[in-house]
Amino acid sequence: MNKPVQMTLNFFASSLCRTLARCLALVCLLLAGIHGHAQTSATPSVTPKMTYTNAEGQEVQETSYDGGAPLHVRFEATTKDLGNYTPLYEWQFTRENSATPILIRYEQTTTYDFLESGNFRVRLLVSFVLNNDTVSYAQEDAFVLNIAESKLEFPNAFTPNGDGINDIFKAKEGYQSIVTFRADVVNRWGKRVAHWSHPADGWDGKSGGSDAPEGAYYLTVTARGADGRNTTSRKPSISCAATMRSANDAEFSGIAHKVYTTYQPASANIGTQMAPHRILLSHRYSTQTLA
Repeated sequence: MNKPVQMTLNFFASSLCRTLARCLALVCLLLAGIHGHAQTSATPSVTPKMTYTNAEGQEVQETSYDGGAPLHVRFEATTKDLGNYTPLYEWQFTRENSATPILIRYEQTTTYDFLESGNFRVRLLVSFVLNNDTVSYAQEDAFVLNIAESKLEFPNAFTPNGDGINDIFKAKEGYQSIVTFRADVVNRWGKRVAHWSHPADGWDGKSGGSDAPEGAYYLTVTARGADGRNTTSRKPSISCAATMRSANDAEFSGIAHKVYTTYQPASANIGTQMAPHRILLSHRYSTQTLA
């Protein structure tokens, strides 16, 4: 084969190789573009969740809450098909019938302690941003939280005799929305015999590890309700007899005494300070009806 023909063949072979290389590169670019488009073609979405801690310390996931305070709540946004989008979160806290937020949080997951009574709404807004493309999300049904007003009542007698009936002196069932609490019990000489810091706790009638003597003791409670009203009720002294029933159901009227009580009725709001409330302790009888 002569030299000119050989040069011509080499030229065509080199050109063919360069053309194939360019085609291969173009195919790779096309495949990368298709893959990238597949990654970003799905529309991102989000699912808001609300989880609160109930009175038993258990976490409960719900869309609404009706009850007392304090209430610890976690709000979280679970995203899907995020791809290359950047999410911008906005949690709006509002009161019922108000469009103006009282609080805005910008985290994906945020927590809040509800310490005030009232009706609240919490709503999630998200903007998913990718270059000039923005996908907006607005939670259609906001989370609803109805925090009840405070309620706290106490009996005026108990019988720590081990029969399982009224053996512990504590707040009556149904207390709610008590944010801070402290109770102190003193004897007639002013010596403190018991104290506790949660309305679910109470006094077992013991002092220094032994049964406290029967008689009258004074209870002082300092409490603040979720309604936030700082009122002090100072009722006049009330003269009454502690009514008890023994094991054979015979009625027993204890020593008439004055009850210095400033705890509010069920419909009222709890104030900051309750003045001393006189209670009667008896080891012999089972209190059936507590005033």
